[in-house]
Amino acid sequence: MFAIFLSFLTAFTLTYVATPHIITIARERNLCVEPDERSSHTISTPALGGIGIFSAAVFSIVMWTPFSEFANLQYILCAFIIVFLMGVKDDFSPLNPVNKIFGQALAAGILVFKSDVMLSGFYGIGYVHEIPFLPLPVWTGVTIFIMLVIINAFNLIDGINGLAGSVGTLIAGTLGCWFFWAGRIELAVVSFSIVGAVLAFLKYNYTPAKIFMGDSGSLLLGTACAILIIQFIDMNYAMDAADPRRVEGVPAVAVGIMIIPLYDTMRVFTTRILRRQSPFSGDRRHIHHLLIDYGFSHMQSTGILVAVNTLFILFAFTLNAYLDVHLLLALLLGMATLLSYLLHRGVIQRRQKKLA
Repeated sequence: MFAIFLSFLTAFTLTYVATPHIITIARERNLCVEPDERSSHTISTPALGGIGIFSAAVFSIVMWTPFSEFANLQYILCAFIIVFLMGVKDDFSPLNPVNKIFGQALAAGILVFKSDVMLSGFYGIGYVHEIPFLPLPVWTGVTIFIMLVIINAFNLIDGINGLAGSVGTLIAGTLGCWFFWAGRIELAVVSFSIVGAVLAFLKYNYTPAKIFMGDSGSLLLGTACAILIIQFIDMNYAMDAADPRRVEGVPAVAVGIMIIPLYDTMRVFTTRILRRQSPFSGDRRHIHHLLIDYGFSHMQSTGILVAVNTLFILFAFTLNAYLDVHLLLALLLGMATLLSYLLHRGVIQRRQKKLA
């Protein structure tokens, strides 16, 4: 418990102190993001917040992680370094989507092959748990694909002030509490190092935003949450059925924890493909853009989405013992679809009234 508190405090303090200096240097060197037609901000703003988050989180993890219990930590840090450097490059000079995916896949590959962060079954989906004869490359490919989805999901929701950081803090904090309860202190330290660093950053990212986390921050946050959610699923499944810490229907609970970034990515990618566009093309169809178009401010939109994600987490943890994994998954996705539909219809009606 002491190590977890110190990891949070160390990361929070370092980010809180470092971020104003990063803002000053970015403005002096004109390292700022200019608003464009898809932007939700109207003034030139530094986008190097990921530097403070990365430095503080990694320092805190290295400082307070019990290495005797976490021999694979070095590979997790290697993955963090890869996505961070790639994000910094993209913040200065946008990367080709193919190169971006390649870099993310490289980081995911290190985690899978060297750190054993990997899914190894269906965990009850389709009433199937394990298929012994299914070759290892299949599970490797599935895990890397899921990691890429989660990493890009955080990159995509980083569109308004405070959203990616707030949702990421909620997710990492939720998983960190479970790891602490489950006795996995090393993963709890990783979780709360990320939470501490991002919470301090949010002080400068809430409206009026003085700095954005940029790709260097969102990709790091996505990678951390991908590691934590996969470890949550696999470790939970390995627990004894009578263990009170074991969560039933863990795939559905994992979706509930990650509902905002995962559902928004699934929805936007599906919409783009149906419109015969590249799934990586930019637009203003994200849920946070719909909230802005409906008339909510940045902070109101962020607050609404964090509250919704919190409710989904509470539903998932409350109902998992009573509902079949498929029914719980259908309920969560159905609720997300209904809320998204009502919001989209509200935006259309609002636009029609303005035209009238």
